Amino acid sequence: MVTNFCFIHPAFVFQSMPVLPSLPVFQFISAFQFIPLEITNWVTSAYIAFNRSLGFMIWNTFLAIIPWAISLWIFRGRGSGVRNIGWWLGFAIFMAFLPNAPYVLTDIIHLVKFIRQGASMWTIVFIWMPQFFMFMLIGTEAYVLSLINMGKYLRKQGYARWTNAMELSVHALCVFGIYLGRVPRFNSWDLITHPMSIANFIATEMFRSQALTMMGVVFCVIALIYWPLKHLTLAVMLYWQSPEHRRALKQNL
Repeated sequence: MVTNFCFIHPAFVFQSMPVLPSLPVFQFISAFQFIPLEITNWVTSAYIAFNRSLGFMIWNTFLAIIPWAISLWIFRGRGSGVRNIGWWLGFAIFMAFLPNAPYVLTDIIHLVKFIRQGASMWTIVFIWMPQFFMFMLIGTEAYVLSLINMGKYLRKQGYARWTNAMELSVHALCVFGIYLGRVPRFNSWDLITHPMSIANFIATEMFRSQALTMMGVVFCVIALIYWPLKHLTLAVMLYWQSPEHRRALKQNL
């Protein structure tokens, strides 16, 4: 268990050390001897628990932000003007990396694993749950913003009636990609480096009943989370862009 981490209290260390000059740094460090041992152990355990999943969170968050950044260029920026070879290349990269954004929702399995391995209630409630919540919120919001940008592009091109169909289709494609990433552990760039391996797995494994059931559940989860988060995001964007809000900002500044 994380809470059983053996920690040597600083008081025992400094009591056994030879007398040193009264320098400010040693005065600062020796102040730790007045901190109760239980608090010191808890802070150390919390630090270890926080860093336990930080590595893959940073990497997966980076992958989730990539499609949102690309969507700003191909759907709203200068690249949205003409659908040339560069635009289609950007769109292909966008679609290849887009499943990484909702993929963060499946990382909840790591939280379940950490809890099952044993941890104090304080660590679960105050360290892991806020950490995983923020991690999944950032990835999911990147997904929502990417599809909002795509929907604006469709309306700009005169295809507003296809927005809902586009969103459902993208959900389905992302579920497909999430399964490829979660089960056989393929990455987005494996579409270039190992295309035959992906094709072989799709042909032999993807249409089994267990795989279809799992993808159906993930599709429902993504759709149920996406719809309210999309409208909440649009409401916040509308508020920030409103003339009343801009006048209030100028008055406060």
